[in-house]
Amino acid sequence: MGGRDSRGGAVERGGADRRGRGLCRGEGRTPQPRGPPGSSPGWRWPGALGSLSGRSSGGVCAMGDPERPEVAGPELEERLSSDTNENEAKSSEEPLLRKSSRRFVIFPIQYPDIWKMYKQAQASFWTAEEVDLSKDLPHWHKLKSDEKYFISHILAFFAASDGIVNENLVERFSQEVQVPEARCFYGFQILIENVHSEMYSLLIDTYIREPKKREFLFNAIETMPYVKKKADWALRWIADRKSTFGERVVAFAAVEGIFFSGSFAAIFWLKKRGLMPGLTFSNELISRDEGLHCDFACLMFRYLVNKPSEKRVREIIVNAVEIEQEFLTEALPVGLIGMNCVLMKQYIEFVADRLLVELGFSKIFQAENPFDFMENISLEGKTNFFEKRVSEYQRFAVMAENTDNVFTLDADF
Repeated sequence: MGGRDSRGGAVERGGADRRGRGLCRGEGRTPQPRGPPGSSPGWRWPGALGSLSGRSSGGVCAMGDPERPEVAGPELEERLSSDTNENEAKSSEEPLLRKSSRRFVIFPIQYPDIWKMYKQAQASFWTAEEVDLSKDLPHWHKLKSDEKYFISHILAFFAASDGIVNENLVERFSQEVQVPEARCFYGFQILIENVHSEMYSLLIDTYIREPKKREFLFNAIETMPYVKKKADWALRWIADRKSTFGERVVAFAAVEGIFFSGSFAAIFWLKKRGLMPGLTFSNELISRDEGLHCDFACLMFRYLVNKPSEKRVREIIVNAVEIEQEFLTEALPVGLIGMNCVLMKQYIEFVADRLLVELGFSKIFQAENPFDFMENISLEGKTNFFEKRVSEYQRFAVMAENTDNVFTLDADF
């Protein structure tokens, strides 16, 4: 399939790799560790990408705007017409959202699985200075103009998106959730999203030398309609006061799990071709972090007493899929870098199915992973840490058991 880039030029699909086809914190009694009803394997970016946890384990109109009931019919309109107080009443039933003075104190840990994810986030902390971009410029200068166009616009989207994720964490989730273990995670997520945004900005600053073009990319939400469309979808969920916490958890799981997925895959396509080592290394780090964030969203969802219906969850996910498919096959087609647009659509559907399963629902698309190079990427930890600081490294001793670091004088000298 051909497409058109935003400059009006025809885009031919080429270079397709066909092989790649309940209760609140107790007061007056001993707290007991909590766990969500049921269990689920952790979210992993399809193709073994995911969090550093050591687990084996559209339509132009379909914006998913909570304020546009015509998108989903009269049932949604009836739902939105209910008073906001109904959501507030339901929030009081949620252990995660019920206010308690215990929210100011972390110990004793009552949600060990939530705390474990916070420690995993700590263990995988990194900074933009750790990514070597010195070898990227020779590659950049050899890229075709279409490839430069695609990469620079993808980076512009990412640079803006992490700020939107943080806006939601600061304005909504961190204020709504009362469990200190979860607040710790959100606080650390805000930190690492800032690192991501800095990294993307640094990549643009390194590759793009013309000040006007650089400014154009840094203002992508205003200068690029297709980036604005994705941003608006996410921003509406932040502003919406009628949607439930559960709906917004699903929506932002879709932002980090679906809106980012195709772009991550496109950059890994460059890695398969041996291009841009700094960019692709940062992509490994960031995709791993976002995998953990999706894990956490699914964990929070499983703790909810009043979950959105499966129908409502599917509406949100399908909206996100349509927008992402349009973004990477029409607005900014992956054909620009030699990827197959049809297979990219399938990959986005595959990612959406994986997210639905993690949320506890059945698949919609029944899609298989069409990209073999995504299957072969693993961040479990093979490279010698002392030879190279690779994307699977963990901060020393952060995930170790307490007894692992006890100092003794028993050793023989």
